Amino acid sequence: MTPASNTRRDILKWAALASAPVSFSLSMAQTPLRHNPFTLGVASGSPNHHSVVLWTRLMPDAASGHSQFATSDVSVQWEVADDEAFKVNRRAGQVVALSALAHSVHLELDQLQSDRWYYYRFQMGDAQSTVGRTRTLPHPEAMVQKLRVAYASCQRWEHGYFSAYDHMGQENLDMVLFLGDYIYEYAGAANAVRLPSGGWVSSLSDYRDRYALHKSEKSLQAMHAQCPWLITWDDHEVSNDYAALERGQSGNIGFDFPAQRARAYQAFYEHMPLRASALTRAIDGLAKGAEMRIYGQVAYGKLANIYLLDDRQYRDRQVCNKGFGFGSGWVDPDQCEAWLDPQRSLLGTAQEQWLDQAFSNARKDLRPWNVVAQQTIFGRRDYKLGEGRFLWNDGWDGYSSARQRMAASMQGHVLKNPVLLGGDTHENWVGHVMADAYKDDSAKIGVEFCGAGITARSAGNSRLAARLAENPHFIFADSERKGYGVVEFTAKQIQTELRVVDDVRQTQTKIETLAKFTVEAGVPQVQRTA
Repeated sequence: MTPASNTRRDILKWAALASAPVSFSLSMAQTPLRHNPFTLGVASGSPNHHSVVLWTRLMPDAASGHSQFATSDVSVQWEVADDEAFKVNRRAGQVVALSALAHSVHLELDQLQSDRWYYYRFQMGDAQSTVGRTRTLPHPEAMVQKLRVAYASCQRWEHGYFSAYDHMGQENLDMVLFLGDYIYEYAGAANAVRLPSGGWVSSLSDYRDRYALHKSEKSLQAMHAQCPWLITWDDHEVSNDYAALERGQSGNIGFDFPAQRARAYQAFYEHMPLRASALTRAIDGLAKGAEMRIYGQVAYGKLANIYLLDDRQYRDRQVCNKGFGFGSGWVDPDQCEAWLDPQRSLLGTAQEQWLDQAFSNARKDLRPWNVVAQQTIFGRRDYKLGEGRFLWNDGWDGYSSARQRMAASMQGHVLKNPVLLGGDTHENWVGHVMADAYKDDSAKIGVEFCGAGITARSAGNSRLAARLAENPHFIFADSERKGYGVVEFTAKQIQTELRVVDDVRQTQTKIETLAKFTVEAGVPQVQRTA
């Protein structure tokens, strides 16, 4: 148990201790509970070739709000085995669920065999969680036949049901890449399919409640239990269009935004299968303004490198906004002196340098695919038809020099087959990464797939054909259907399917393939095949 007084330093120390498994051989306690505390399900994530994080959170009784553990730290039992019946190579132990971290569990299970599927579950008293399925990645030097991933983003509660995950669970995936906007901070929406409770999100309890609301949906729970997730955030996990420690434009902004961001970051950690090292890298624990490092890299055998980026925490403020000057907007870059400022960054200097070094290292490792999983659309998206430009300042367009540095890094290090995955736009966009985003005749150096999101609404297709023609580096766009993408990697090619549901307003939906694409290794050219 932790000391009675939980300072920030105590929380960090105990978060690290709580993440470590403690093996035991005694039978599990069967203390009767008055309710099932595992109502948010289970999840796994942050995998590598020998380790994975297992997650759950203990919840009070939904009807009464009563909890038998209240403000106490609690010991939770865990089991891991090679089979769903927990008969083969069973391991068991206990882990601490800290009251200071909303009784969340982040079990960092280590010394696992590479390229292996495992089953896991948790128990507290006589209550048992659902069974989750997870995996380790192949050893970085192992030859691998294929990798199959889904990418998803933008799951706004008010805009529909998360039924796309019911279909994603049938895709035989190795992992899910979630690219931001896991929750939205809004109090409601026009023509809402359903409403969140509690109004605008700003306090720690608000953020916790919003995550709990999202995770109460069985479709999302089931997908988390299917395979490990690699997860990054965008803006709505905190507040619309915020930039580092600068407020955005949302109705949930408090007087002290850095403190609000710290509360949001803490709640994100509490509800995601992240390693304790993400939290302990903070400048001063959970203090306002503290860093929480979520960017990183994993290798999937000798087949692919996956780089997970963070484009919110370290970015410079958006430029040339009207009105109060914060948040986002459409900008004519020719009327914005700061648009091409070479000092401005979307990723921050440290993350840019880390990524450049990672690209340099990739030149030596001979993996045929380099997957950059990040929040938003990378290529230029000009919405002014004809002469002139009209660009969104919150994405890569608004950080043109930073985008050019990243493209130059890919090109300079001869990065093999870059594949950029993104979200944020609520639309499907497919196209090419150009050496110079403003020159349509510049070299193609990679490919890009930006996803439509699980539910978040978009503008529709009435003007999309003209906008697609204005941006010829893209070959496909759709602004109506919601869902996810599935990418299958082999040494010779990738195949991407855009999977969409028929109606997010319904809990039971049909799934179809909106379009299919192929990219051959060594040829940065997207070919539509269906």
